[in-house]
Amino acid sequence: MLRLGGLSLESPAVMGILNTTPDSFSDGGRFIAPAGALEHAARMSREGAAIIDVGGESTRPGASAVGEQEEIDRVAPVIEAIRENLDVAVSIDTSKPGVMRAAVAAGATMINDVRALRVEGALETAAELQQPVCLMHMQGQPRTMQHDPQYDDVVADVTQFLRDRVAECVRAGLAEDLLMLDPGFGFGKTSTDNIELLANLRQLLDIGRPLLIGISRKSTLGAITGREVDQRVPASVAAAVMAVDRGASIVRAHDVAETVDALRVAAAVMELDSRT
Repeated sequence: MLRLGGLSLESPAVMGILNTTPDSFSDGGRFIAPAGALEHAARMSREGAAIIDVGGESTRPGASAVGEQEEIDRVAPVIEAIRENLDVAVSIDTSKPGVMRAAVAAGATMINDVRALRVEGALETAAELQQPVCLMHMQGQPRTMQHDPQYDDVVADVTQFLRDRVAECVRAGLAEDLLMLDPGFGFGKTSTDNIELLANLRQLLDIGRPLLIGISRKSTLGAITGREVDQRVPASVAAAVMAVDRGASIVRAHDVAETVDALRVAAAVMELDSRT
């Protein structure tokens, strides 16, 4: 059973999103100052978030790149403040080896990497740190990933990529029981691709690792509902419930309270179903 510090994943957990960036697609610029970031983290913890995912570089299409030291300066003080003041696990959302080291030194107990440890030195760093790692699938790079993504079979292609990354990580010395997987909704995928992945999420469970799902407020939900980013809470919650019903262990969310409540209802029903 994978654990994040004192947190087990025996039941689905909510990961609250904390972007210390000026340009993230949903909440860019709101939590740059450490005091504001800590206040938001505390609110998400009170609402039921088991993990706070701290990111210092936006990965939305077209976002500007951030240097390693600037990213460290954005995230390290926030992670330290959270660890000193809150009883909650902290994840670092980064692909850079130096940021991984600095974040873990500051108190992060998980690495969430949209590039699945493919940046030079990232795999070796993760093997050295031996912290839980989420490997995400992404076709292309964040700045250009939505320029006509193509798949032969999106579910099969994503599954094979993640299976291969698990094998590569194990060969590099990263313990397999530290790994979790994210199909990467919205990262080099059309809305049709994203819906197909969500519908067939159980196929990824065949890899044998826990699944982390990040679909909160994403453009696919806007395409379906016609809603702007800040109006996609109901759609995000619906997607989260369907993901958990299909085997997800962690749901990454902007709207923590709503997601936690919905998953509690889903868990109660799923537990009763398992007894019958």
